[in-house]
Amino acid sequence: MPSNFVDFVKICCRSGAGGAGAVHFHRDKNTAKGGPDGGDGGRGGHIILKGNKQLWTLLHLKYRKHVIAEPGQNGSGAMKTGHEGKDEILDVPIGTIAKDAETDEFLFEITEEGQEVILAGGGRGGKGNNFFKSATLQTPRFAQPGEPGVEEWKILELKLLADVGLVGFPNAGKSTLLSVVSAAKPEIADYPFTTLVPNLGMVSYRDGKSFVMADIPGIIEGAHTGKGLGLRFLRHIERNSILLFMIPCDSKNIREEYSILLNELKQFNPELLDKARVLAITKADMLDKELIEEMKKEVPEELPSIFISSVAQQGIGELKDLLWKELNK
Repeated sequence: MPSNFVDFVKICCRSGAGGAGAVHFHRDKNTAKGGPDGGDGGRGGHIILKGNKQLWTLLHLKYRKHVIAEPGQNGSGAMKTGHEGKDEILDVPIGTIAKDAETDEFLFEITEEGQEVILAGGGRGGKGNNFFKSATLQTPRFAQPGEPGVEEWKILELKLLADVGLVGFPNAGKSTLLSVVSAAKPEIADYPFTTLVPNLGMVSYRDGKSFVMADIPGIIEGAHTGKGLGLRFLRHIERNSILLFMIPCDSKNIREEYSILLNELKQFNPELLDKARVLAITKADMLDKELIEEMKKEVPEELPSIFISSVAQQGIGELKDLLWKELNK
């Protein structure tokens, strides 16, 4: 199934060059030798990123390798300034980060609807000869050329903005949970790495309230070193307000699996450990009450936990209550 979710694009940005200033002297039927009246050149077009909350992928930029803004027009006589080059405005999803492709340096992040930031600035227009006149230089016969535009490769990366991020090894039941609590239709199968792109789902809560849940593809040990598809996925977790750890009840050691997952996050970005965490023990329809009571002793005490089964719809309401409570702390 080809995905329409694209979270990384590299584009070549060429901003417009500024127009040249004009060398011109005022002439009309009454004036044979007037003073300088050359106008300034217009600014070259910028390339601008603009936040658009209707978008959730960078797909529309995937095949647009070159973005070129218009040059500014030259100045002319009678103090006329040249027209500015038209800006190229690229709509991007909220949560898009811009980086320099050569140095990998972080430039800025789009965090709000309608926010506009210049990705590549157009060249300034040159000053016309009128600008250079003075008491000692009354007829300047020169003007400034326009500044050239810039041509630079930029990287745009998308970090998902979701309220709850699902964290767990492949096959922990994350996609199944998302398909049960929201209208998202992730691909579900019982082999690892079914989810190769993050799935977003809107979870309805009581009284018309809702929150966004993201199924982030399974982490494996060593994800932070780039194993599997690790780093690209971990990047999405940075933006979630709560991390919902999911560990199946048939796991050999729940506590150990939790600490491996935690360690992966820590290696990738220690700040992730500051986020609120909730633990869901999945596939609990295989357990009876006694077994659940027994297994509660294995569960790490330091975070709220709950036993659920997405298939049997067991504990799902309680899970939503728990997440809502944590989100609104």
